[in-house]
Amino acid sequence: MRPNGLILAALRDPASLPDWNLHEWDLLLRQLRHANLTASLHAQLLALGLLSRIPAQPRRHLDWSAKLASRHTQSVLWEVEFIRQAMSEAGVPLILLKGAAYVMAALPHSRGRIFSDIDIIVPKENLDLVESTLMLYGWNATHHDGYDQRYYRTWMHELPPMQHLTRATAIDVHHAILPVTARLHPDSTKLLAAAVPANGDLTTLVFAPIDMVLHSAVHLFHDGEYDQGLRDLVDIHSLLVHFSAEPGFWTSLTTRAQELELVRPLFYALRYAARLLHTPIPLQVMQAADSGRPNSVLLALMDSLFERALMPKHASCNDRYTGVARFALYLRANWLRMPLLLLTRHLLHKAILSPRKKEE
Repeated sequence: MRPNGLILAALRDPASLPDWNLHEWDLLLRQLRHANLTASLHAQLLALGLLSRIPAQPRRHLDWSAKLASRHTQSVLWEVEFIRQAMSEAGVPLILLKGAAYVMAALPHSRGRIFSDIDIIVPKENLDLVESTLMLYGWNATHHDGYDQRYYRTWMHELPPMQHLTRATAIDVHHAILPVTARLHPDSTKLLAAAVPANGDLTTLVFAPIDMVLHSAVHLFHDGEYDQGLRDLVDIHSLLVHFSAEPGFWTSLTTRAQELELVRPLFYALRYAARLLHTPIPLQVMQAADSGRPNSVLLALMDSLFERALMPKHASCNDRYTGVARFALYLRANWLRMPLLLLTRHLLHKAILSPRKKEE
């Protein structure tokens, strides 16, 4: 097996892992750590009843990662309770996104998933109220530079990240899933209106299953950072597998993508989940998502970029073009976020003016 295929083989077929030798396990654990997927694999093996059959040395690494993930989950539950209190005082529903949403909804792949901050989404008209209430509860704005503040508040889909003064926990307050200046404009009011209770908890909401998938697709394929790209693709794979049991899920997925102008990111999500993780996707769904397919030349280019950038940032997973692929996708993400003139101004400011201010 080629070294760069180890992690994909493990994720596609964890039942084969008891038969792997220690050399394969050594490299796999390094790749998993860089992908932030070690505890997730532990959870998979535990659910399959295979953990006891894993060799002792790698099992110790898996067990320690699971302990850290368990503590992380407890911290998330604790932090969400504080956020819930603040949102209750503001009179604004608490709608969680991404990792925290998976944890509070008790989705299978939330076991072992580690993330750095908690994301929420609120109606745009409530941003000032929510920000001031969170400040009363101890969260404070970061990115104090005047340009950064204007960048977030004028053009982006979120406030500048907020950090708690004593617990140092981070929260991102969104009002949309894409920047105001982005080429795609999914209607936030539709996403908010369709939100559902998290695991039956009426005080904590998450996106509806279909919207959760679409948001994961947008987050991965419109972002310029791919350090956790494979973990995010595993999210999409797991969401698709889990929610596919719901009646009408597949047909509603492509219909909703068209309604929200998100057919292109859905196409990429389905394509690379199937190609890299062998996600079982009905043929008719792939055909329906083909309305988001780019032309053949662009698609060949995207394949060469994404199939490199989505791999863990580890030497065994890289080739001579991986760095180029990551940089190209970073530029692409910014191109999708802003019109050319604004993008040029932003990149020049970040490349020249911001470093100069730090030196002063």
